[in-house]
Formats: sequence, structure tokens, C-alpha cells
Amino acid sequence: MPTFSNPAGIAAPIGLYSHVCEVKAGSDILYLAGQVGSKPDGSVGATIEEQADNAYANVMTILKANKLTAANITKLLVYVTDRSYRDAANAARRKHLGDARPASTFIICAGLAQPNLMIEIDVTAAR
Repeated sequence: MPTFSNPAGIAAPIGLYSHVCEVKAGSDILYLAGQVGSKPDGSVGATIEEQADNAYANVMTILKANKLTAANITKLLVYVTDRSYRDAANAARRKHLGDARPASTFIICAGLAQPNLMIEIDVTAAR
């Protein structure tokens, strides 16, 4: 199981993350493809709230299928196409990840693989 910490000597995290995630040698590591706001039928939500909720739900479905939980997420990268999407993305994160605080990065980018996509989540997890 990964362990998380926030070392002395640097500012405390300003968001939903830890500064450090340690994964011991011999751990099983799972790399997820970037998850977007698509539903199981392949359709994509029209709003950032819907897309963020669907993207995090997809992450949790994959983790569950591999007998993992949000506590196993070691690194989380969130890409959004507009700075104003941060609150909706964080609300979905809280809903699906609860108190998990993996090492994280939040990036505002010019665009994703399809023009209707507003969020993509890249996850690494360990057991």
C-alpha cells in the first residue's frame, strides 16, 4: 500500500493532495489510460460537472475492477481546458476520492483529443 507524507520545510499542500507518495519495491503498479467524461455507452456529457463526474466514475470503476480503491492512487494528473473548470473538477474529485490525497498535478491545457472534451484524468495506482 502506498504511503503519503508532507515533509517539514516546505509549505503545506494548498489543495487535495500530498507532496510525496512512496511505493515500496515489489508493489503491483497499475497505469490507467487517461479517463475522460464519457459514459459507459460512449456518449460524453455536455457540461464540465457531468464530464468530471463521469471521468472520476470511470477511474473508480477501473480501480474496483482491479480490486483497488482511491487509497491506492499514487499519482493523479488532471487536465482541464478552462481555468473556470477547477471547482467542478474538485467537487467530483471529493465525491469519488473522498479523503484520498495522492500526489497530484492540475493542468489547464489548450485542448484534449476531441474538441468536446473538457477534462481528462491520468492515474497511477499501487497495491
